[in-house]
Amino acid sequence: MLQLDEVLLGVQAEADRRKLSLPPALMQVAFSEAVIDSRLATSECLFVALRGERVDGHEFLADAAARGARGALVRRDKLSNLSLAHPYTVIDPVTGEGLEQATPDSVLLIAVDDPQAALNRLAAYHRGKYHPIVIGVTGSVGKTSTKEVTASVLQRSFRTLKSPRSYNSEASLPIVLLKLTADHQVAVLEMGMYGPGEIAHLAALARPRLGIVTNVGPSHLERMGSIEAIQRAKSELPRALPDDGFAILNIDDPRVRAMAEVTRARPFFYGLDPAADLWADSIESRGLQGISFRVHYQGDAFYLTLPLLGRHSVHTALAAASAGLLLGMEWEAIIAGLRDESAQLRLLAVPGVNQTTLIDDTYNASPASMLAALNLLADLEGRRIAILGDMLELGSIEEEAHRRVGARVAEVAQFLITVGRRARWIADEALQAGMAPEQVWSVDDNDEAADLAMSYLAPGDFVLIKGSRGMLMESIVARLQQHRP
Repeated sequence: MLQLDEVLLGVQAEADRRKLSLPPALMQVAFSEAVIDSRLATSECLFVALRGERVDGHEFLADAAARGARGALVRRDKLSNLSLAHPYTVIDPVTGEGLEQATPDSVLLIAVDDPQAALNRLAAYHRGKYHPIVIGVTGSVGKTSTKEVTASVLQRSFRTLKSPRSYNSEASLPIVLLKLTADHQVAVLEMGMYGPGEIAHLAALARPRLGIVTNVGPSHLERMGSIEAIQRAKSELPRALPDDGFAILNIDDPRVRAMAEVTRARPFFYGLDPAADLWADSIESRGLQGISFRVHYQGDAFYLTLPLLGRHSVHTALAAASAGLLLGMEWEAIIAGLRDESAQLRLLAVPGVNQTTLIDDTYNASPASMLAALNLLADLEGRRIAILGDMLELGSIEEEAHRRVGARVAEVAQFLITVGRRARWIADEALQAGMAPEQVWSVDDNDEAADLAMSYLAPGDFVLIKGSRGMLMESIVARLQQHRP
């Protein structure tokens, strides 16, 4: 719960912060949680009206109030245009103006110059009240999976908070920090990057002691301009770690390995290189049954079999295990966390129409994750079909990256359906690599792809569906699951 007096204090500028005296009627007022999406508003929550690229949260204030929001952070210059069906009171968090007129039944509108900046100040203030060990997770590919598996491991020994979904931006990570309580011993927080300085800003709010960097790849290359710029942005996490912290770095990625030179924290390397602190070999993909490998640590070696899908998941497991080891966990508890099937979020096997199996990897796509998903498809025995959509934000390498995927499809799949303008490069390269024209189709939208797939699917087929988030390819999965002949 977020007490009203603490919220009014936290949103103030730190240098001039002073606690206001609440009237007796408001002494017990508290907010159940903070939300930035009015559709997620619940009874007694605090709605933060942020202005985004496409929409302004102030336009949804009435919806949040209708869903039970007890209060909201709003821009001062928007107050004259507000229209609420519920009684409301405007409160100035600096002067306290409006407090005497407010009642517990009215919607409390906390007027600030900039709701995003106020949310950041509140999150930083709230974070400072507690003392969890914070683990930040970043990287071009695999952030969410690594966050989920790391939290699964750590919660075996610690009371753990983790970022829900992909709450990893300036707008959403503060919402996670506001969920911290005195009960939490550890927090595992995903940190995304929209531009230079964002991860540094998130780290300043969250104050991580451990930082995991999975890899550096061309995701967001169109926006960032160069792979070197992406590397610098990702390195903001290890740069932010304290002297007594640990930078958990993927030794197999040269750009990540180099981050050991820019951190004050102690580097801890994981990967497939025997020079790493924690490393693996003898990797075997068991298809949809998971993976097995031999792990090496401090002179000991033993075999693990885990339900994580795809060979690339070895790095996910090693990163999560690294965090557990550095926090003093025993291997028995670490392995129990690694074996928790609920931690597998990104790539799922689900039953499809006509006794087929759908490999749902529609969460997002990059060149590395596309190839990793195709590698998993290659491990499956049966007819293999790939339904692949555009990979977005790749800038100058977008044609080359799509063609690289197409060459791998020709080695793996019996049929290929592409969706979108860029994905036609995948189809073209697959044809050049030897797939027959009757094995390859290119369509413009997801409905066409689903219709085409349903006309060809046969019992025992494995169907990989994957594309960038903006392609909304989960609609294909829904069609192939729901349809009944």
